[in-house]
Amino acid sequence: MKIEKTGKWSILFVVTLVSFITNLDATIVVNGLPPLIEDLQLSIGTGMWTITSFYMTSTVLLLPSGRWSDMLGTKRIFLWGFALFTIATALCGMSDSGAALIAARLLQGAGAAMAMAASTPILIRTFSPHELGVALGINNIAWVTGSLIGPVAGGMLIGEFGWRSMFYAVVPIGIAGLIAGIFILKDDKSKEKTKTDWFGVLTYGTGLTLILFALSEGHKWGWTSGRTLGLLAVAFLLWAVFVFIEKKVKNPLFQLGLFAYRAYSIGLGITMSYCIGYFAVTVLLTLYLQGALNLSPLDSGLLLIPLSVPQLFTAPFGGRLADRVGTAKIIVLGSMLIGLSLFMLGRLGSELSNMAVIVPLLIISAATGLSWPSLAKAVLSAAPQEQAGSASGMFWTVYNMCRAISQALAFAVVQAVGKSDLESPLLSGVEGDAWNQSKDTLIRATNTGFRFFAVFLVLAAVLGLFLLRSQHKNTREKAVTK
Repeated sequence: MKIEKTGKWSILFVVTLVSFITNLDATIVVNGLPPLIEDLQLSIGTGMWTITSFYMTSTVLLLPSGRWSDMLGTKRIFLWGFALFTIATALCGMSDSGAALIAARLLQGAGAAMAMAASTPILIRTFSPHELGVALGINNIAWVTGSLIGPVAGGMLIGEFGWRSMFYAVVPIGIAGLIAGIFILKDDKSKEKTKTDWFGVLTYGTGLTLILFALSEGHKWGWTSGRTLGLLAVAFLLWAVFVFIEKKVKNPLFQLGLFAYRAYSIGLGITMSYCIGYFAVTVLLTLYLQGALNLSPLDSGLLLIPLSVPQLFTAPFGGRLADRVGTAKIIVLGSMLIGLSLFMLGRLGSELSNMAVIVPLLIISAATGLSWPSLAKAVLSAAPQEQAGSASGMFWTVYNMCRAISQALAFAVVQAVGKSDLESPLLSGVEGDAWNQSKDTLIRATNTGFRFFAVFLVLAAVLGLFLLRSQHKNTREKAVTK
Protein backbone atom coordinates (compact mmCIF):
# COMPACT_ATOMS: atom_id res chain seq x y z
CA MET A 1 0.00 0.00 0.00
CA LYS A 2 1.51 3.27 -1.08
CA ILE A 3 1.01 6.34 1.08
CA GLU A 4 1.45 9.89 -0.11
CA LYS A 5 4.36 11.65 1.57
CA THR A 6 2.11 14.39 2.95
CA GLY A 7 -0.31 11.85 4.47
CA LYS A 8 1.94 9.44 6.33
CA TRP A 9 2.66 11.82 9.20
CA SER A 10 -1.07 12.40 9.71
CA ILE A 11 -1.51 8.62 9.89
CA LEU A 12 1.30 8.45 12.45
CA PHE A 13 -0.44 11.15 14.51
CA VAL A 14 -3.70 9.18 14.65
CA VAL A 15 -1.95 5.92 15.54
CA THR A 16 0.14 7.50 18.30
CA LEU A 17 -3.02 8.72 20.03
CA VAL A 18 -3.69 5.12 21.03
CA SER A 19 -0.32 4.84 22.74
CA PHE A 20 -0.89 8.17 24.46
CA ILE A 21 -4.35 7.67 25.93
CA THR A 22 -3.93 4.00 26.90
CA ASN A 23 -0.81 4.73 28.93
CA LEU A 24 -2.28 7.98 30.26
CA ASP A 25 -5.26 5.99 31.49
CA ALA A 26 -3.06 3.29 33.04
CA THR A 27 -0.97 5.71 35.10
CA ILE A 28 -3.94 7.81 36.20
CA VAL A 29 -5.84 4.75 37.46
CA VAL A 30 -2.91 3.66 39.64
CA ASN A 31 -2.72 7.14 41.14
CA GLY A 32 -6.47 7.28 41.77
CA LEU A 33 -6.81 3.86 43.36
CA PRO A 34 -7.02 4.98 47.05
CA PRO A 35 -9.91 7.49 46.58
CA LEU A 36 -11.64 5.03 44.24
CA ILE A 37 -11.50 2.30 46.89
CA GLU A 38 -12.79 4.68 49.55
CA ASP A 39 -15.67 6.05 47.46
CA LEU A 40 -16.93 2.68 46.21
CA GLN A 41 -16.13 0.96 49.53
CA LEU A 42 -14.00 -1.73 47.92
CA SER A 43 -11.47 -4.05 49.44
CA ILE A 44 -7.87 -3.49 48.42
CA GLY A 45 -7.94 -6.79 46.53
CA THR A 46 -10.98 -5.73 44.51
CA GLY A 47 -9.39 -2.36 43.90
CA MET A 48 -6.29 -4.00 42.45
CA TRP A 49 -8.48 -6.00 40.06
CA THR A 50 -9.71 -2.70 38.58
CA ILE A 51 -6.15 -2.38 37.28
CA THR A 52 -5.47 -6.03 36.46
CA SER A 53 -8.74 -6.53 34.55
CA PHE A 54 -7.65 -4.04 31.86
CA TYR A 55 -4.41 -5.92 31.20
CA MET A 56 -6.15 -9.28 31.18
CA THR A 57 -8.47 -8.55 28.26
CA SER A 58 -5.96 -6.36 26.44
CA THR A 59 -3.49 -9.25 26.58
CA VAL A 60 -5.86 -12.11 25.73
CA LEU A 61 -7.49 -10.30 22.78
CA LEU A 62 -4.30 -8.99 21.19
CA LEU A 63 -3.69 -12.29 19.40
CA PRO A 64 -7.14 -12.54 17.76
CA SER A 65 -7.09 -8.81 17.08
CA GLY A 66 -3.89 -9.24 15.11
CA ARG A 67 -5.60 -11.96 13.08
CA TRP A 68 -8.70 -9.82 12.59
CA SER A 69 -6.59 -6.96 11.25
CA ASP A 70 -5.12 -9.36 8.66
CA MET A 71 -8.57 -10.71 7.79
CA LEU A 72 -10.77 -7.61 7.89
CA GLY A 73 -8.33 -4.75 7.38
CA THR A 74 -6.25 -2.72 9.82
CA LYS A 75 -8.33 0.46 9.56
CA ARG A 76 -11.58 -1.30 10.45
CA ILE A 77 -10.15 -3.10 13.50
CA PHE A 78 -8.29 0.04 14.63
CA LEU A 79 -11.42 2.20 14.56
CA TRP A 80 -13.64 -0.42 16.18
CA GLY A 81 -11.11 -0.80 18.97
CA PHE A 82 -10.68 2.94 19.42
CA ALA A 83 -14.46 3.39 19.63
CA LEU A 84 -14.89 0.58 22.17
CA PHE A 85 -12.07 1.95 24.33
CA THR A 86 -13.60 5.44 24.35
CA ILE A 87 -17.12 4.22 25.19
CA ALA A 88 -15.78 1.95 27.95
CA THR A 89 -13.76 4.83 29.42
CA ALA A 90 -16.96 6.85 29.80
CA LEU A 91 -18.63 3.82 31.43
CA CYS A 92 -15.74 3.63 33.91
CA GLY A 93 -16.50 7.18 35.02
CA MET A 94 -20.18 6.35 35.46
CA SER A 95 -19.60 3.16 37.47
CA ASP A 96 -21.31 3.01 40.86
CA SER A 97 -19.88 -0.29 42.08
CA GLY A 98 -16.71 -2.32 41.93
CA ALA A 99 -18.34 -4.92 39.67
CA ALA A 100 -19.48 -2.27 37.19
CA LEU A 101 -16.05 -0.64 37.13
CA ILE A 102 -14.25 -3.96 36.59
CA ALA A 103 -16.66 -4.83 33.75
CA ALA A 104 -16.00 -1.46 32.10
CA ARG A 105 -12.25 -1.94 32.51
CA LEU A 106 -12.53 -5.34 30.81
CA LEU A 107 -14.20 -3.59 27.84
CA GLN A 108 -11.48 -0.93 27.89
CA GLY A 109 -8.82 -3.58 27.62
CA ALA A 110 -10.63 -5.25 24.72
CA GLY A 111 -10.80 -1.98 22.79
CA ALA A 112 -7.17 -1.19 23.51
CA ALA A 113 -6.15 -4.66 22.27
CA MET A 114 -7.89 -4.16 18.93
CA ALA A 115 -6.45 -0.70 18.36
CA MET A 116 -2.91 -1.59 19.44
CA ALA A 117 -2.80 -4.81 17.38
CA ALA A 118 -3.74 -2.85 14.25
CA SER A 119 -1.59 0.22 14.89
CA THR A 120 1.84 -1.31 14.28
CA PRO A 121 0.89 -2.97 10.96
CA ILE A 122 -0.44 0.42 9.87
CA LEU A 123 2.97 1.95 10.57
CA ILE A 124 4.84 -0.90 8.88
CA ARG A 125 2.73 -0.53 5.72
CA THR A 126 2.93 3.27 5.78
CA PHE A 127 6.67 3.86 6.30
CA SER A 128 9.60 2.53 4.32
CA PRO A 129 12.15 0.35 6.19
CA HIS A 130 14.68 3.18 6.56
CA GLU A 131 12.00 5.42 8.14
CA LEU A 132 10.33 2.81 10.32
CA GLY A 133 12.71 3.30 13.26
CA VAL A 134 11.93 7.03 13.34
CA ALA A 135 8.18 6.35 13.21
CA LEU A 136 8.38 3.84 16.06
CA GLY A 137 10.50 6.31 18.04
CA ILE A 138 7.88 9.04 17.62
CA ASN A 139 5.17 6.56 18.60
CA ASN A 140 7.22 5.83 21.72
CA ILE A 141 7.18 9.54 22.59
CA ALA A 142 3.39 9.46 22.76
CA TRP A 143 3.57 6.45 25.07
CA VAL A 144 6.09 8.26 27.26
CA THR A 145 4.05 11.47 27.29
CA GLY A 146 1.10 9.52 28.64
CA SER A 147 3.33 8.19 31.44
CA LEU A 148 4.60 11.71 32.13
CA ILE A 149 1.23 13.45 32.27
CA GLY A 150 -0.68 10.64 34.01
CA PRO A 151 0.69 10.78 37.58
CA VAL A 152 0.77 14.59 37.82
CA ALA A 153 -2.46 15.38 35.97
CA GLY A 154 -4.16 12.51 37.73
CA GLY A 155 -3.21 13.85 41.14
CA MET A 156 -4.53 17.31 40.25
CA LEU A 157 -7.79 16.05 38.70
CA ILE A 158 -8.54 13.68 41.56
CA GLY A 159 -7.88 16.38 44.12
CA GLU A 160 -10.22 18.88 42.42
CA PHE A 161 -12.97 16.77 40.85
CA GLY A 162 -12.75 13.24 42.32
CA TRP A 163 -11.65 9.91 40.86
CA ARG A 164 -14.29 9.85 38.09
CA SER A 165 -12.59 12.78 36.38
CA MET A 166 -9.55 10.63 35.59
CA PHE A 167 -11.74 8.69 33.14
CA TYR A 168 -13.87 11.56 31.83
CA ALA A 169 -10.74 13.57 30.94
CA VAL A 170 -9.66 10.83 28.49
CA VAL A 171 -12.97 10.64 26.60
CA PRO A 172 -12.61 13.85 24.51
CA ILE A 173 -9.16 12.73 23.33
CA GLY A 174 -10.62 9.40 22.25
CA ILE A 175 -13.47 11.07 20.34
CA ALA A 176 -11.04 13.41 18.54
CA GLY A 177 -8.79 10.50 17.58
CA LEU A 178 -11.73 8.45 16.34
CA ILE A 179 -12.99 11.24 14.07
CA ALA A 180 -9.49 11.86 12.72
CA GLY A 181 -9.00 8.15 12.06
CA ILE A 182 -12.19 7.91 10.01
CA PHE A 183 -10.98 10.58 7.58
CA ILE A 184 -7.18 10.06 7.61
CA LEU A 185 -6.52 6.33 7.76
CA LYS A 186 -6.42 4.45 4.46
CA ASP A 187 -8.46 1.36 3.69
CA ASP A 188 -6.39 -1.72 2.98
CA LYS A 189 -7.44 -4.86 1.19
CA SER A 190 -8.99 -7.51 3.36
CA LYS A 191 -7.37 -10.90 3.34
CA GLU A 192 -9.17 -14.22 2.91
CA LYS A 193 -11.80 -14.72 5.57
CA THR A 194 -10.93 -17.38 8.15
CA LYS A 195 -12.45 -18.55 11.43
CA THR A 196 -11.26 -17.25 14.80
CA ASP A 197 -9.50 -19.82 16.96
CA TRP A 198 -11.82 -19.49 19.95
CA PHE A 199 -10.46 -22.65 21.64
CA GLY A 200 -7.03 -21.03 21.52
CA VAL A 201 -8.41 -17.81 23.01
CA LEU A 202 -10.11 -19.79 25.81
CA THR A 203 -7.12 -21.93 26.79
CA TYR A 204 -4.58 -19.11 26.57
CA GLY A 205 -6.79 -16.53 28.33
CA THR A 206 -7.84 -18.85 31.14
CA GLY A 207 -4.24 -19.90 31.72
CA LEU A 208 -3.06 -16.31 31.98
CA THR A 209 -5.91 -15.40 34.33
CA LEU A 210 -5.03 -18.29 36.66
CA ILE A 211 -1.36 -17.28 36.74
CA LEU A 212 -2.22 -13.67 37.63
CA PHE A 213 -4.67 -14.86 40.27
CA ALA A 214 -2.04 -17.15 41.81
CA LEU A 215 0.51 -14.32 41.91
CA SER A 216 -2.06 -11.98 43.46
CA GLU A 217 -3.28 -14.36 46.17
CA GLY A 218 -0.25 -16.60 46.71
CA HIS A 219 1.04 -14.61 49.68
CA LYS A 220 -2.28 -15.14 51.51
CA TRP A 221 -2.67 -18.80 50.66
CA GLY A 222 1.04 -19.65 50.94
CA TRP A 223 3.32 -20.09 47.93
CA THR A 224 3.55 -23.84 48.45
CA SER A 225 -0.12 -24.32 49.35
CA GLY A 226 -2.34 -26.67 47.39
CA ARG A 227 -4.44 -23.84 45.97
CA THR A 228 -1.46 -21.84 44.69
CA LEU A 229 0.38 -24.79 43.18
CA GLY A 230 -2.88 -26.19 41.83
CA LEU A 231 -3.73 -22.96 40.01
CA LEU A 232 -0.25 -22.76 38.50
CA ALA A 233 -0.38 -26.42 37.44
CA VAL A 234 -3.76 -25.97 35.74
CA ALA A 235 -2.54 -22.77 34.08
CA PHE A 236 0.51 -24.42 32.53
CA LEU A 237 -1.58 -27.44 31.54
CA LEU A 238 -3.96 -25.10 29.69
CA TRP A 239 -1.01 -23.45 27.95
CA ALA A 240 0.27 -26.87 26.91
CA VAL A 241 -3.17 -27.61 25.46
CA PHE A 242 -3.04 -24.20 23.76
CA VAL A 243 0.22 -25.10 22.00
CA PHE A 244 -1.25 -28.46 20.93
CA ILE A 245 -4.33 -26.71 19.53
CA GLU A 246 -2.25 -24.20 17.62
CA LYS A 247 -0.31 -27.01 15.94
CA LYS A 248 -3.48 -28.79 14.82
CA VAL A 249 -6.03 -26.07 14.06
CA LYS A 250 -6.44 -24.94 10.46
CA ASN A 251 -6.36 -21.22 11.24
CA PRO A 252 -4.21 -20.91 14.39
CA LEU A 253 -4.44 -17.92 16.66
CA PHE A 254 -0.75 -18.09 17.52
CA GLN A 255 1.34 -18.39 14.38
CA LEU A 256 3.93 -20.85 15.68
CA GLY A 257 5.54 -20.79 12.26
CA LEU A 258 6.90 -17.34 13.06
CA PHE A 259 9.29 -18.96 15.53
CA ALA A 260 11.09 -20.41 12.54
CA TYR A 261 12.54 -16.92 12.11
CA ARG A 262 15.38 -16.91 14.60
CA ALA A 263 15.51 -13.13 15.02
CA TYR A 264 11.80 -13.03 15.80
CA SER A 265 12.07 -15.75 18.46
CA ILE A 266 15.06 -14.12 20.14
CA GLY A 267 13.34 -10.74 19.96
CA LEU A 268 10.28 -12.07 21.79
CA GLY A 269 12.56 -13.53 24.46
CA ILE A 270 14.20 -10.13 24.91
CA THR A 271 10.78 -8.49 25.08
CA MET A 272 9.70 -10.83 27.88
CA SER A 273 12.79 -10.22 30.02
CA TYR A 274 12.84 -6.48 29.28
CA CYS A 275 9.17 -5.90 30.17
CA ILE A 276 9.17 -8.02 33.33
CA GLY A 277 12.15 -6.05 34.62
CA TYR A 278 11.05 -2.60 33.49
CA PHE A 279 7.40 -2.47 34.59
CA ALA A 280 8.20 -3.42 38.18
CA VAL A 281 9.93 -0.06 38.69
CA THR A 282 6.83 2.09 39.25
CA VAL A 283 5.20 -0.48 41.55
CA LEU A 284 8.28 -0.81 43.75
CA LEU A 285 8.85 2.95 43.83
CA THR A 286 5.20 3.54 44.78
CA LEU A 287 5.59 1.11 47.67
CA TYR A 288 8.80 2.83 48.73
CA LEU A 289 7.70 6.47 48.33
CA GLN A 290 4.07 6.27 49.46
CA GLY A 291 4.46 3.31 51.81
CA ALA A 292 7.83 3.53 53.51
CA LEU A 293 8.31 7.31 53.23
CA ASN A 294 4.61 8.21 53.52
CA LEU A 295 4.60 10.70 50.61
CA SER A 296 1.35 11.84 48.98
CA PRO A 297 0.33 10.45 45.56
CA LEU A 298 1.05 13.83 43.94
CA ASP A 299 4.52 14.13 45.52
CA SER A 300 5.44 10.60 44.54
CA GLY A 301 4.06 11.25 41.05
CA LEU A 302 6.33 14.25 40.70
CA LEU A 303 9.33 12.10 41.62
CA LEU A 304 8.37 9.70 38.83
CA ILE A 305 8.67 12.42 36.17
CA PRO A 306 12.38 11.63 35.55
CA LEU A 307 11.28 8.16 34.44
CA SER A 308 9.57 9.77 31.43
CA VAL A 309 11.17 13.08 30.41
CA PRO A 310 14.50 11.89 28.91
CA GLN A 311 12.64 9.50 26.59
CA LEU A 312 11.05 12.48 24.87
CA PHE A 313 14.51 13.39 23.58
CA THR A 314 16.22 10.02 23.21
CA ALA A 315 13.37 8.13 21.50
CA PRO A 316 13.63 9.92 18.11
CA PHE A 317 17.43 9.66 18.29
CA GLY A 318 17.11 6.00 19.24
CA GLY A 319 14.98 5.37 16.16
CA ARG A 320 17.54 6.95 13.85
CA LEU A 321 20.36 5.12 15.60
CA ALA A 322 18.54 1.81 15.09
CA ASP A 323 18.22 2.56 11.37
CA ARG A 324 21.95 3.37 11.03
CA VAL A 325 23.86 1.29 13.59
CA GLY A 326 21.63 -1.73 13.92
CA THR A 327 19.04 -2.77 16.47
CA ALA A 328 20.91 -5.45 18.45
CA LYS A 329 23.75 -3.19 19.64
CA ILE A 330 21.28 -0.59 20.94
CA ILE A 331 19.22 -3.28 22.69
CA VAL A 332 22.29 -4.62 24.52
CA LEU A 333 23.41 -1.12 25.56
CA GLY A 334 19.95 -0.08 26.76
CA SER A 335 19.34 -3.29 28.71
CA MET A 336 22.70 -3.04 30.48
CA LEU A 337 22.05 0.58 31.49
CA ILE A 338 18.57 -0.20 32.82
CA GLY A 339 19.86 -3.22 34.74
CA LEU A 340 22.62 -1.12 36.32
CA SER A 341 20.08 1.53 37.33
CA LEU A 342 17.88 -1.08 39.00
CA PHE A 343 20.86 -2.21 41.06
CA MET A 344 21.36 1.45 42.05
CA LEU A 345 17.71 1.70 43.15
CA GLY A 346 18.26 -1.39 45.28
CA ARG A 347 20.25 0.75 47.74
CA LEU A 348 17.53 3.23 48.83
CA GLY A 349 17.50 4.23 52.50
CA SER A 350 15.08 5.21 55.25
CA GLU A 351 15.34 8.93 54.41
CA LEU A 352 14.42 10.38 51.03
CA SER A 353 17.41 11.15 48.83
CA ASN A 354 16.20 12.88 45.68
CA MET A 355 19.40 12.12 43.80
CA ALA A 356 19.33 8.43 44.74
CA VAL A 357 15.90 8.20 43.12
CA ILE A 358 16.19 10.70 40.26
CA VAL A 359 19.57 9.72 38.79
CA PRO A 360 18.71 6.02 38.21
CA LEU A 361 15.31 7.01 36.80
CA LEU A 362 16.94 9.43 34.37
CA ILE A 363 19.27 6.67 33.15
CA ILE A 364 16.41 4.18 32.83
CA SER A 365 14.33 6.66 30.86
CA ALA A 366 17.14 7.67 28.49
CA ALA A 367 18.12 4.03 27.91
CA THR A 368 14.51 3.03 27.25
CA GLY A 369 14.12 5.80 24.67
CA LEU A 370 17.17 4.45 22.85
CA SER A 371 16.46 0.71 23.11
CA TRP A 372 12.69 0.28 22.85
CA PRO A 373 12.37 1.48 19.20
CA SER A 374 15.23 -0.87 18.34
CA LEU A 375 13.54 -3.79 20.09
CA ALA A 376 10.19 -3.16 18.41
CA LYS A 377 11.83 -2.83 15.00
CA ALA A 378 13.99 -5.94 15.50
CA VAL A 379 10.97 -8.10 16.36
CA LEU A 380 8.46 -6.78 13.84
CA SER A 381 10.87 -6.50 10.94
CA ALA A 382 11.86 -10.16 11.37
CA ALA A 383 8.39 -11.35 10.31
CA PRO A 384 7.10 -11.40 6.71
CA GLN A 385 4.99 -8.35 5.85
CA GLU A 386 1.97 -10.48 4.93
CA GLN A 387 1.93 -11.73 8.54
CA ALA A 388 2.48 -8.29 10.06
CA GLY A 389 -0.85 -8.35 11.92
CA SER A 390 -0.19 -11.72 13.54
CA ALA A 391 3.41 -10.80 14.37
CA SER A 392 2.28 -7.53 15.92
CA GLY A 393 -0.45 -9.26 17.92
CA MET A 394 2.06 -11.76 19.31
CA PHE A 395 4.55 -8.99 20.12
CA TRP A 396 2.04 -6.83 21.98
CA THR A 397 0.59 -9.91 23.68
CA VAL A 398 4.01 -10.68 25.16
CA TYR A 399 4.38 -6.99 26.08
CA ASN A 400 1.05 -6.79 27.93
CA MET A 401 1.33 -10.25 29.45
CA CYS A 402 4.74 -9.48 30.92
CA ARG A 403 3.57 -6.06 32.09
CA ALA A 404 0.77 -7.69 34.07
CA ILE A 405 3.07 -10.43 35.36
CA SER A 406 5.70 -7.86 36.34
CA GLN A 407 3.28 -5.82 38.45
CA ALA A 408 1.82 -8.89 40.14
CA LEU A 409 5.28 -10.36 40.67
CA ALA A 410 6.54 -7.11 42.24
CA PHE A 411 3.93 -7.39 44.99
CA ALA A 412 4.69 -11.09 45.34
CA VAL A 413 8.42 -10.43 45.85
CA VAL A 414 7.72 -7.75 48.46
CA GLN A 415 5.35 -10.09 50.29
CA ALA A 416 7.84 -12.96 50.16
CA VAL A 417 10.69 -10.85 51.56
CA GLY A 418 8.54 -9.03 54.13
CA LYS A 419 6.67 -12.20 55.15
CA SER A 420 3.58 -10.10 55.93
CA ASP A 421 0.86 -8.06 54.24
CA LEU A 422 2.94 -4.88 54.18
CA GLU A 423 1.32 -2.79 51.50
CA SER A 424 -2.18 -2.86 52.98
CA PRO A 425 -1.61 -0.66 56.07
CA LEU A 426 1.06 1.47 54.42
CA LEU A 427 -0.72 2.38 51.19
CA SER A 428 -4.03 2.94 52.93
CA GLY A 429 -2.58 5.78 54.98
CA VAL A 430 -2.28 4.08 58.39
CA GLU A 431 0.30 5.70 60.67
CA GLY A 432 1.62 5.12 64.19
CA ASP A 433 2.99 1.80 65.39
CA ALA A 434 1.91 -0.16 62.30
CA TRP A 435 3.77 2.27 60.03
CA ASN A 436 6.90 2.44 62.23
CA GLN A 437 7.16 -1.33 62.54
CA SER A 438 6.71 -1.96 58.81
CA LYS A 439 8.87 0.82 57.38
CA ASP A 440 12.29 -0.85 57.63
CA THR A 441 10.92 -4.18 56.44
CA LEU A 442 9.27 -2.57 53.42
CA ILE A 443 12.47 -0.73 52.47
CA ARG A 444 14.41 -3.97 52.64
CA ALA A 445 11.74 -5.73 50.58
CA THR A 446 11.63 -3.09 47.83
CA ASN A 447 15.44 -2.97 47.64
CA THR A 448 15.49 -6.73 47.21
CA GLY A 449 12.80 -6.36 44.56
CA PHE A 450 14.86 -3.88 42.53
CA ARG A 451 17.85 -6.22 42.57
CA PHE A 452 15.65 -9.18 41.67
CA PHE A 453 14.20 -7.47 38.59
CA ALA A 454 17.62 -6.21 37.51
CA VAL A 455 18.46 -9.83 36.70
CA PHE A 456 15.79 -9.79 33.97
CA LEU A 457 17.54 -6.87 32.25
CA VAL A 458 20.84 -8.74 32.43
CA LEU A 459 19.10 -11.65 30.71
CA ALA A 460 17.74 -9.26 28.05
CA ALA A 461 21.29 -8.01 27.37
CA VAL A 462 22.57 -11.58 27.02
CA LEU A 463 19.78 -12.42 24.56
CA GLY A 464 20.66 -9.20 22.72
CA LEU A 465 24.14 -10.62 22.10
CA PHE A 466 22.57 -13.72 20.54
CA LEU A 467 20.43 -11.43 18.36
CA LEU A 468 23.54 -9.54 17.27
CA ARG A 469 25.22 -12.81 16.32
CA SER A 470 22.13 -13.87 14.36
CA GLN A 471 22.01 -10.57 12.49
CA HIS A 472 25.69 -10.82 11.57
CA LYS A 473 25.12 -14.36 10.30
CA ASN A 474 22.20 -13.24 8.12
CA THR A 475 24.28 -10.37 6.74
CA ARG A 476 27.09 -12.73 5.75
CA GLU A 477 24.67 -15.17 4.12
CA LYS A 478 23.09 -12.39 2.06
CA ALA A 479 26.53 -11.20 0.98
CA VAL A 480 27.46 -14.70 -0.19
CA THR A 481 24.26 -15.13 -2.23
CA LYS A 482 24.73 -11.85 -4.12
